[in-house]
Parts: sequence; C-alpha cells; structure tokens
Amino acid sequence: MHALEELRELTGDENGAQRVAWTNVWERARDFLRAQMQGTGAEEEIDEAGNQWFTLRGDSERALLIGGHMDSVPNGGWLDGCLNVLAGVEVVRRIAEDGTPPVTVRLVSWADEEGARFGRSLFGSSAAAGSMQDQEELRALKDRDGVALPDAVQEHGVDLDGALAARSQLEHAAAYLELHIEQGPVLESMDLPLGVVLGTFGVERSRFTWRGQAAHAGSTPMDKRRDALAGAAKLALYIREIAAEVGGGAVCTSGGVVTKPGIVTSVVETAEQLLDQRHLDAEALARMLSMAREAADRFAAEENIEVQWERIWSIEPILFDETLIGFADEAVREVAGTSHRLPSGPLHDAAEVSRAGIPTVMLFVQSLRGLSHTKLEDTKREHLELSVQALDKLATKTLAWLADRTA
Repeated sequence: MHALEELRELTGDENGAQRVAWTNVWERARDFLRAQMQGTGAEEEIDEAGNQWFTLRGDSERALLIGGHMDSVPNGGWLDGCLNVLAGVEVVRRIAEDGTPPVTVRLVSWADEEGARFGRSLFGSSAAAGSMQDQEELRALKDRDGVALPDAVQEHGVDLDGALAARSQLEHAAAYLELHIEQGPVLESMDLPLGVVLGTFGVERSRFTWRGQAAHAGSTPMDKRRDALAGAAKLALYIREIAAEVGGGAVCTSGGVVTKPGIVTSVVETAEQLLDQRHLDAEALARMLSMAREAADRFAAEENIEVQWERIWSIEPILFDETLIGFADEAVREVAGTSHRLPSGPLHDAAEVSRAGIPTVMLFVQSLRGLSHTKLEDTKREHLELSVQALDKLATKTLAWLADRTA
C-alpha cells in the first residue's frame, strides 16, 4: 500500500495518473519499480520490445511469470496496471526470502499495454507472444504531436524492427499469473472483493457507412428524406436487443458516429458509425456480427438509403487455463471465503501470453463504482490487501504444480 501511494505521488497530478508509455513519467515509474526490486536477488533485463523483466533464478529454467503493466492512460487511475506489478513485487520478495524456488520466478512489466499515445495496445506483450504482425501499420502511427511511433520507442531503446526478438523471453515460461482491478461493476454488485477471470472477450470492431441524400432541413418533408443518420440511429438502439438475445455477457457499443455535411440546416448525407461487439464465445460473437449486418441492411431499406460494412479489427476470445483457474478459485476462497468466475471485457497482456500457448490465469479485485481510466478509479484498502494475499497463495500453488511437473 505504501508503494502504491508513493507511486501515485511520483507519477500523477491533480488530474490522475500520467504514466503514459514512452514518456519520461513512464520511465520514472520503471525506475521506481527497479528500486522496489532491490534486495530480492532478481536480475533485471529490458528486452527488445521494452518489457522490463526481473528474474529470480530457481532450481529449474522453467519459469513462473507474474506480470502487469506500469503505464497508464492520460489522467488515468492510480491502480490500473501498477497494482499488478507492485503486488508481484511483494510475491517475488516473499519467495526470495523463502530460499531458492523450485522453478525460476520472473516478474514482468509489459511495455505499453494501454496504447494511449499511439492507439496500439499490448505492444510489449504481443511482441513477446509473437502476435505482433502489423509492423508496417505501426511504422505509420503518429501521436497527436506528429511524432512517429518508431521514433518514440527508439528514444527508449527499442528498435521497432527488432521488437519481435522479445519472443525469446517466453522460451521457458511454464505459467503466467496476473492480478488486475476489475474495471467494471460486477464484483461490487455481488458484494465480493475478488474474482477469477475465465478469459478475455473476443472483439469484432466494424465501420458501417450509411449514405443518403443531403437536402435542405427546412424545405424537405419528413417522408421524403433519405437521412443517413436515421439508419445509424436505429442500429445504435438495436444492438441492445442483439446483446440481450445472445446473452452470456454479450456487449455491443456504438462508439462514434461522424456525419456529413454535419450542419444543422441539412439532412445527413453520410454517417460513419463505429461498432464494437464482444463475447467470450466465438460462435456467439460471430452471430452478433451477423445480426448487426442483417439489421443494417433492413434499416437501410426502411430509410431508402444505402449501407456498407467493413471490419476494422477483430480478436478471437481467449480462454484461460482450467488448472490455474482452479488454483485461483482455491486461493480466493482461502482469503475471502467466496469466489466468483467472470470474463474480462477489456483486453489484457494476459490474453497475449495465453495466445502464445502458456497456461495463464487472472485475478480480479473489486473496483468501486466500476470506474477505471479516470482519477476516480478506486478500490477499498482491505480489498487490495486481500488481492495481494490471493496472488501470493495462487503463486504458491502454481509453484508446487510446476515443481511436480518438472520432477
């Protein structure tokens, strides 16, 4: 708790956390982490993608990884990301005090989980997992000041062309554990401090472009209009029905609509609508997208307009390891009495590690009011303490499991 408070003072201001990746404040946070790890005997290394590793050598090269991220969004919360890593510090410190572990233990602070500066999330973990396949797109990214991503990362010792060499860091990885604030309201609504994460939602992100006819707002009768925005508005409301019908935690969001000509005296001629759909089940996610596209065609016909669809981005659902989920359930029950399993809507570095074939699980700790990515983000102190205890028990169970498998 002292470390969390100290980091908040060091890297935040009256507007919240300012640990945006590839900035001086982020480097300040990494220096802070480095200082926290002193005395553990862990060896530090920064890999080709900028990920910060601390390795406590064990009797076997096989490694238990504990990780998270120190970066934040601008004006972010004081716990998002850094709780994962600083809790990991406590666990590694305890393991080190107990003597040489049966397998190697590694703490990792992933570089640029948030993607706040350039819009590319999970930078470091995707490089280590080998799923960073968009180098050309990354080269073209610029921040709001016009600084290109390759130039920004180079200032912090990362050569974009060589970032995929970070894959070697996972060569001996045998399990990965991550603690995170929930960033949602589920645990609070159930009056539970902790939960076990089943996996991360798959995502379908689409652009619907509606085309009608611009016309004078004063002289065009309502029944003669070809209003592109009417189609977008109908779809924005209908996605609620899609989520309800599919169920299973489905979520759909119409996150932005840009209209042209965009003046109050003209009927909308074109409307570009962004749609985000998420589910833990791949078939359900595909069904959600199909329902949205069918509805868009129907609404276009009703409004005498046209609609086109294109996929912007997609990622398949990631399901975490059943054995580790069982250990996590046991750990949560031991410290909190009751456990609850739930999916994660937001993406996490853990999804990239799991995608690489490494057994993975996450713990969630309750978020007050379900708020995150804001200075209002908070969690009760007693729940934070329980979360670190649960992570420690989970690490102990996982170490014993790995030791048995190594013997």
